[in-house]
Amino acid sequence: MPEEADRTDRGRASSTTDRRPITGAPPEPGLSGPEVAERVAAGRTNDVPVRASRSVAQIIRGNIFTRINAMIAVLFAIIAVIGPVQDGLFAMVIVINTLIGIVQELRAKRTLDRLAIVNAARPRVVRDGAVVRVSAQEIVLDEVLDVGVGDQVVVDGVVTWAGGLEVDESLLTGEADPVVKAPGDTVMSGSFVVAGSGRFRATKVGRHAYAARLAEEASRFSLVRSELRSGIDRILRWITFALFPIGALLIYSQLFLGGHVALEPETASGGISGPFADALRSMVAALVSMIPEGLILLTSIAFAVGVIRLGRHRCLVQELPAIEGLARVDVVCTDKTGTLTEVGMRLTEIRDLGGASGSNGVPVSPTRVLAALAATDPNPNPSMAAIAEGCAAQGQEDPGWKATALAPFSSARKWSGASLLAPGGEEHWVLGAADVLVPADSPAALEAARLGEQGLRVLLLARGDVRVDEASAPGALRPVSLVVLDQRVREDSGPTLDYFSDQGVDVKIVSGDHAASVGAVGRGLGMRGADRPVDARTLSEDPATLAREVEEGTAFGRVTPERKRDMVRGLRDRGHTVAMTGDGVNDVLALKEADIGVAMGSGSPASRSVAQLVLLDDRFAVLPRVVAEGRRVIGNIERVASLFLTKTVYTMTLAIVVGLLAVSYPFFPRHATLINAVTFGIPSFFLALAPNTDIARPGFVMRTLRLAIPSGLVAGVAAVTTYLMVLGGRTVPDPSDRTAVVITLCATTLWVLLLVAKPYVWWKVVLVGSMVGLLTLAMVTPWGRWFFDLDVSDPTKLLTGLAVAGVAIVAITVIRVVDDRMTARSSAEEDRVRATDEGGRSPPAPSRLSGPSRCPVPGRSPNEFGDHLFPGQRGNCA
Repeated sequence: MPEEADRTDRGRASSTTDRRPITGAPPEPGLSGPEVAERVAAGRTNDVPVRASRSVAQIIRGNIFTRINAMIAVLFAIIAVIGPVQDGLFAMVIVINTLIGIVQELRAKRTLDRLAIVNAARPRVVRDGAVVRVSAQEIVLDEVLDVGVGDQVVVDGVVTWAGGLEVDESLLTGEADPVVKAPGDTVMSGSFVVAGSGRFRATKVGRHAYAARLAEEASRFSLVRSELRSGIDRILRWITFALFPIGALLIYSQLFLGGHVALEPETASGGISGPFADALRSMVAALVSMIPEGLILLTSIAFAVGVIRLGRHRCLVQELPAIEGLARVDVVCTDKTGTLTEVGMRLTEIRDLGGASGSNGVPVSPTRVLAALAATDPNPNPSMAAIAEGCAAQGQEDPGWKATALAPFSSARKWSGASLLAPGGEEHWVLGAADVLVPADSPAALEAARLGEQGLRVLLLARGDVRVDEASAPGALRPVSLVVLDQRVREDSGPTLDYFSDQGVDVKIVSGDHAASVGAVGRGLGMRGADRPVDARTLSEDPATLAREVEEGTAFGRVTPERKRDMVRGLRDRGHTVAMTGDGVNDVLALKEADIGVAMGSGSPASRSVAQLVLLDDRFAVLPRVVAEGRRVIGNIERVASLFLTKTVYTMTLAIVVGLLAVSYPFFPRHATLINAVTFGIPSFFLALAPNTDIARPGFVMRTLRLAIPSGLVAGVAAVTTYLMVLGGRTVPDPSDRTAVVITLCATTLWVLLLVAKPYVWWKVVLVGSMVGLLTLAMVTPWGRWFFDLDVSDPTKLLTGLAVAGVAIVAITVIRVVDDRMTARSSAEEDRVRATDEGGRSPPAPSRLSGPSRCPVPGRSPNEFGDHLFPGQRGNCA
């Protein structure tokens, strides 16, 4: 029936013993049990591996053999030779980081694999005369498969029977028009059924099938096509290139310009001393701090934890970058039925319009005709299922009329029908959208529009004058009755739309139903612009004009599958990041076109296969969780990246200046380990997993560098200043000199940590306080002073370090304030230009509801480290 009614596979079978009698097709035995066993033994099975995540071996290799680990391994090898053992402590950090990364990704893998089993499609095959559901991998060569609307073709084959079978091959060929299939025609894996039903015999299975290789690659847990990861990789390449000249400068300076630092015998702890060993040790200390060792780890952990958190809400992430992509979404296109409204419907009224007399002049009951149409439909959609239930409730049984021709429903034509052999002769009946079947100004269409404005779904039952399978069908029609169906709005739709409104995300209803009905649902949910619904048939054919019209509208009706795709494409062309939600076969093209496709778990196998995210419980209210998780991941990784790159910049600054001045490098590797741990290393683990609702924007690399470079330069200059002041003209520092520089760097970078960690909550204050406590503990305890080679006996040097740090803190704060104001001014200017673009459109209105928003998940208690507390909802959740 109209709109997203072409949904199938609801209530999927869960075992291979789920059998049903063959209906709508001629009897066919299919393969017998022994024949199947014979083919399995011969290896003629559909053995394409289906994985939702990397294998255990791939996870281990991926976490061990990284660019950063390779750098650290080389530096540790140097320390392992020259000693002492304290200076190799940084390698233990890498080992711990790698183990944590492996454990977290294995946890994510278990979550994904478990959810993937639930989401896996179970095709129907004919065995021993009955239809049986099996997994895709259990299909064997020569298997007879039974397909209906929404089913994806999983192996290549030849059609043996077709009941109005139409297959969309656009995902393979790019051709949008459905292809009518008749017995003898071939079907290719990767295509999907958009109308009718049929049977085909498998001719190619496994890796021999047309789309098997593409399907295998597309189903893997993806770590590519991510701006975040590609940006980090680019930064790491730059750092790698910088390591060589800086390392060479330090060695040259300390070997040939008199800048070497010698270890005292009691400090060396068995390590090799001498100019060359000391130069290598200084080089390692500098390069270790330049490497952002925790950045890749924390990125992987943030994504893995995101997968696990979403898995708890029954959300399957089929492509990892989808989490990041949703953080950037600013437009959500959603269908109506099954997303904003409940899937099931109820027949409320059959309004007789007259004209129901049979071919012999005897009046025919519309209810009787509807019961006959429902009985002839081999794959009833929710609309037809509701009609069948309603007719049965009224005591109208199937009259037993034989179907001489069938026209299955398709989203393109918006109607279905059957030619029936009634007692008075052959009659041709059509059921579909009133404004499609009859003129828009006819009484039937006007009454259907009036009822649709109340949020009801209205279908027209009409009698035709030609067989429904003729090219001229449906021909001239005589309206018989209006079939009124009631569809309830989901309870969670309102709070979900509240969240998107608060977050500045536009929601557009894109439906195949009557525009008035779509507008009524939108008005009931309080959506701005829903009082002006748009009939998609009136939209421009020009892509640019179409994109502008879609951007300005809110509720769209009578949208065909191809039009949905064009509308999503238009929004993307105008610079929007678009998420598309759907569950029907008519949503597949739009799901594929969108930046992020979100399918419902009970939707068609075709829609689930092309989506990046699958909501297994069909709960639209999970989407705020998904968006919030994406924003948490990308926002926190951006914070962490700015911290680690600040460390890289100040280390480069310190190393270059020290090398050019031909003085000893102020640190041993153990000092770098201490500074890195208490300033950025340990805190970044907590910040990477903290709540974050910032809207993600493009330009990750440049924005991160804009924050890290000034802070890093100021911190590096401060460290050099302290160093030169406490050296007093000498070239070789003593432990008290190095301790003063450690204090300057720690104080300055802890302040950077505080600036990046905003907004402040109790645990962030405790975190920073704990790091100060750890640093103090290392400086005041005898063991800490020995292990890290620190000396706090000279108060003058300690005060010098603190004073220089104070000046640096003021400078960094001023830079950040100026940068924030410039950024705010730039953003306001962009918003003003965007608001006045294309005809002076007004800026977005405030939240669609006055007063506090409702809690997206009633009854849940938000927790800062678990369930996200959405803006505008604080204090309103139970």
